[in-house]
Amino acid sequence: MIIMDRKLIKREKLLDQGVKMLMDQGYHGTGLKDILDTVGIPKGSFYNYFASKEVFAAEAISHYIEPFIIRLDGHLQNPELDGLTALKQYYAELIIEVEQAGYKGGCLLGNLMGELGDTSEVCRRALKETLERYKNLQLSALLRAQQEGTVRVDLNVEIMADLLVDNWQGALLRMKIEQSVKPLQQFVTSLLEDYFLIK
Repeated sequence: MIIMDRKLIKREKLLDQGVKMLMDQGYHGTGLKDILDTVGIPKGSFYNYFASKEVFAAEAISHYIEPFIIRLDGHLQNPELDGLTALKQYYAELIIEVEQAGYKGGCLLGNLMGELGDTSEVCRRALKETLERYKNLQLSALLRAQQEGTVRVDLNVEIMADLLVDNWQGALLRMKIEQSVKPLQQFVTSLLEDYFLIK
């Protein structure tokens, strides 16, 4: 039991470090040796934790999104917030954080979609499944907002959720090259404070 716990702890550390390095350097720029050295695990023991670098990246993708899902769910579970306000507060927090980070990183999902989306089937599946989970939570917020009468009902809620995910990714890419949160603020203004609202 103690051995298993230690193994799980080391595995989590590898995933934490992997997410950080994948964000900073991309998949092809991230070497297993660098990750292992940082975590303090001998190189030969990597395969005790993951079958391959591809499998590791796929698991890092799922690992990466978990805090975002927990955070958004926390806003949605707040009884003082309606669905639309929960979404707006969630995105407002993210905007503050990326500004504080100096416009670096963006989103690991978006980064890896561009780098691996059509070259690694293992990672493509992981990205698709993870993005679907993330989108579905936002879909539930929009559905609730429709029921609460704050979001228009003439648009399909799934299309609106797709628009949130797709436009956020695009805004993050523009943020990087413009070195400004303006594209992210425009995302909120255009969708959550205008297009999605009942006129």
